[in-house]
Amino acid sequence: MHVVAVLLLEPLIGFDATIAPMCFGKATDDDGRPLYEVVTCSVDGGPVMTTNGYAIAPQSDASVLARADTVIVPGNRQPQIRMEGVLPETVRDALSLIRPGTRLVSICTGAFTLAAAGALDGRRVTTHWQAGGDLARLHPAVDLVEHVLFVDDGDVLTSAGVASGLDLCLYIIRGDHGTAVANRVARYAVIPPAREGMQAQFVDRPVPSSGAGSTAATRAWATANPSDNLSVERLARRADMSPRTFNRRFREETGETPGAWVQRLRLDHARELLERTDLSIDDVAERSGLGSGASLRTLLRRDTGMPPSTYRRLFQTPTAAG
Repeated sequence: MHVVAVLLLEPLIGFDATIAPMCFGKATDDDGRPLYEVVTCSVDGGPVMTTNGYAIAPQSDASVLARADTVIVPGNRQPQIRMEGVLPETVRDALSLIRPGTRLVSICTGAFTLAAAGALDGRRVTTHWQAGGDLARLHPAVDLVEHVLFVDDGDVLTSAGVASGLDLCLYIIRGDHGTAVANRVARYAVIPPAREGMQAQFVDRPVPSSGAGSTAATRAWATANPSDNLSVERLARRADMSPRTFNRRFREETGETPGAWVQRLRLDHARELLERTDLSIDDVAERSGLGSGASLRTLLRRDTGMPPSTYRRLFQTPTAAG
């Protein structure tokens, strides 16, 4: 089983520390069998204090890093790492246990730890928008991509702050095991199943006033009806707004244009149909609202690098029925 080790360093960002165990721990196959072994660890196996005044007791010491297939480092405020860009000797010794080729992941300011270890030199990475300047100053060899949710640089993946760690974990699960598995995790967590990594972080974006209308109900209807007419005009009428107001509020609430959101919604639906049914490519495209098999092929290849037939062969469940 794929082993995911989550390295907790104090003072730890408590929320960041819970993201990976929840997401990967809830990833199961159709029969409910876990797809990952998730192990939290600290350098010495002892409790790790968080920035919010409570401690987290990990399951293991750093020895688990030697057998991990994926190592995830949540955010922390360790002074040497965050202010000087240097690893304490105990942390350096712990990270030296990681095998070459292990997938490395950081959540929020966990990127500072990987950067201090030299693991991010020459790699495209991101971190919380407030900390990007410090990361670039301390580690000029890092190729910082600012104000995005997460960056996939092959065997190194980094996310921005807080909720974007959820997006990155779902993205990894979807790449490992397909859309259906990732969607089950998202439903459990009551979050959207996918936000694109290069979507902008929500920096200084005003929250709609409490009395203002929301596009949430319209988005829920669209999610249940991907093959329907989902033009901005139609969606705006359902939300009882003008197209201009709907467009603006939609971007405020999701960070995406309605058109980009609808295309992703339809592609996710198509991926799940490819995984769960034996429908023809044209039928999958029609039921997903993508129009034609040619359109599905183009969009799926752009999103995953694979044509529908290859995607189906990799991710279709044994119980898929026509």
